Amino acid sequence: MTPVHGTRIAVIGAGKMGEILLSGLLRSGKPADELLATVRRAERGEQLAERYGIRVVSTAEAAKTADILVIAVKPQDMSVLLDELGPHVPADRLVVSLAAGIPTSFIAGRLTEGVPVVRVMSNTPALVDQAMSAISAGAHATAEHLARTEELLRPVGKTVRVPESQQDAVTALSGSGPAYFYFLVEAMIDAGILLGLPRTVAHDLIVQSAVGAATMLRDSGEHPVTLREAVTSPGGTTIAAIRELENHGVRAAMLSALEAARDRSRQLASGQA
Repeated sequence: MTPVHGTRIAVIGAGKMGEILLSGLLRSGKPADELLATVRRAERGEQLAERYGIRVVSTAEAAKTADILVIAVKPQDMSVLLDELGPHVPADRLVVSLAAGIPTSFIAGRLTEGVPVVRVMSNTPALVDQAMSAISAGAHATAEHLARTEELLRPVGKTVRVPESQQDAVTALSGSGPAYFYFLVEAMIDAGILLGLPRTVAHDLIVQSAVGAATMLRDSGEHPVTLREAVTSPGGTTIAAIRELENHGVRAAMLSALEAARDRSRQLASGQA
């Protein structure tokens, strides 16, 4: 099978995530003449063509000419898109879906029999090439198709293979995950202000602490409990704060929050608004 470099890739519905992928591919050295995009609004197409030097084409042309079709539309727009896209996709194409909550069986059922579909749940740190993307094979997708998808996503971060049955959990944990960290940072900045620090100082202290802690988690190989205990001296400030977090049920609230996100992902997959 042909590698991603040297193949033509079309992003179907080049919104925010689609544009992030396009820009990442270009930064990795992918020639602009090997990239296509489809859009709903003409002005959006003009913007992408001017910004990246890529061709903006119709959905039918993208399906007929690209080797890999990346579907990046919102879940609620998938059905209408597949009605338009389905009749034009040859069986030898690879279809990669970035749409949250949409099972590969739903997509494959609207395409030519045998078209391989790979489902991806990524997240917004793709914007800084630090995404975490979970990929799952549909019924007709092989290990080789998964390898091509990994190569496609490599410019914007890391990937992990999971069974499709775990994708709702992935959506809750890492798809929505960056928002939880932003929420925590926002609360900690507010706490810094309450304690008398200027907002800019509180912001810089917390953001750099978050970057440092994340780097230690990634690079040290230590369990988070071990790293936390290294900061938690007997009778000290950290354990006093952690006691308050436990008293307020922060751990239980996080478990409940992720369960709610998983359940909402399932609702979206079943077509519930």
